[in-house]
Amino acid sequence: MADSGPTRRESDSMGPIEVPADRYWGAQTERSRRHFAIGAERFPRPFLRALGLVKRAAAEANAALGVLDPTLARAIVVAADEVVEGVLDEHFPLVVWQTGSGTQTNMNANEVIANRASERLGGRLGSRSPVHPNDHVNRSQSSNDAIPTAIHVAALEQTERALLPALRALAQGLEAKAIAYHDVVKVGRTHLMDAVPMRAGDEWGAWATQLRQAIAGIERATPDVALLPLGGTAVGTGLNAPIGFDEAAVAALARATGLPFRVAPDKFAGIAAHDALVALHGSLRTVAVALSKLASDLRLLASGPRTAIAELVLPANEPGSSIMPGKVNPTQCEAMIMVCLQVFANDVAVGLAGAGGQLQLNACKPLLAFNLLNSLRWLADASESLRVHCVEGALVDRRQTRDHVERSLMLATALAPHIGYDEAAGIAKRAHEEGSTLREAALASGRVRAEDFDTWVRPEAMIGPDADEVPSR
Repeated sequence: MADSGPTRRESDSMGPIEVPADRYWGAQTERSRRHFAIGAERFPRPFLRALGLVKRAAAEANAALGVLDPTLARAIVVAADEVVEGVLDEHFPLVVWQTGSGTQTNMNANEVIANRASERLGGRLGSRSPVHPNDHVNRSQSSNDAIPTAIHVAALEQTERALLPALRALAQGLEAKAIAYHDVVKVGRTHLMDAVPMRAGDEWGAWATQLRQAIAGIERATPDVALLPLGGTAVGTGLNAPIGFDEAAVAALARATGLPFRVAPDKFAGIAAHDALVALHGSLRTVAVALSKLASDLRLLASGPRTAIAELVLPANEPGSSIMPGKVNPTQCEAMIMVCLQVFANDVAVGLAGAGGQLQLNACKPLLAFNLLNSLRWLADASESLRVHCVEGALVDRRQTRDHVERSLMLATALAPHIGYDEAAGIAKRAHEEGSTLREAALASGRVRAEDFDTWVRPEAMIGPDADEVPSR
């Protein structure tokens, strides 16, 4: 997989190897690039950003503790900031399918930062001087604690800065619709069949409540994600890290991100197992359940527009067919459902990866990072898209909902307390068989007078207590 252009010779503990001359990566990255030509899936940008933050925090802590020359530390910090900002993304060529500890990606970062820092200090690329990838950039760290720390940092940043804001905004949009359509009485449906009346606002409110509960699940999962194993080095003992490195480095990460990162109380567990990440993704699965239900319901209620439920009118964003003129499809709902299905699949992978550790190391770290961070991004993006391009412009068709209520046979439920369940069921069956209204069938039965029917069967009186109060959402 070596490039055909100019190269330079770099060396590591296994000997020399040719590296593309214009790349900041070094020997270990090049070996991985050649030996793991598996697919094209790379670590998401939030992970590379987080890895840069980890290297910067480590350099600051090492300098503060007197184990790293301040000049070298400053050069490392500047180069790490370029990783954080995405300036050096093209120098991270490795795929996810590599060593399970993520060692090669950790070394990719070490080599890129070392070469860039050395270049700034007047050194030559590949010389490993004046900044060395292991001795300086990776000082007081191991791949085993640096990589999971980066995953935690990226996951919490994406959760707090992207996913939760998008979900909260969507919930607010649903709550606004619940208030706007509180006065609309519609047919409820169970088993996809007509049921007793309800308010359209309560339907929207139920979606909002389901989403709010899922958001609460994420919020319960995040405190453990804020616990970082940095400073545990290889297995959790902290070998080769000075006393106080963990506290200093984690404090630097907290300052840089504005998030409440803390040192993991048990670094052995933080390196050997990743239950906090599994739990976070489990909360994303619940979010996907709520969003899939919402998208499916919106699609059903908008079905038609002439031959199905058609109680909702969704925004017409684009043509829906290459052959049927005028067709418009519920595309935002379909996109959301596909995202949710993929999150369900990711959750299986994350759970299996979390269970895949042995002894003092979980060797599925890249897989955990890839699936977790993708789920976070897709759910955030899809929630924002559904809100902006579907929910905000969705309209309840008041005439259609009223017509459905008037034709509903389940209004017979209001007759049951007065004439009995069996008699009411017979009237509903007769109306269905004859194609008549429930009122016509009731009067024809001889069991119900017109004035009684009009008193007993009032849809607006069948929608629960305090129905006239607009709920606080």
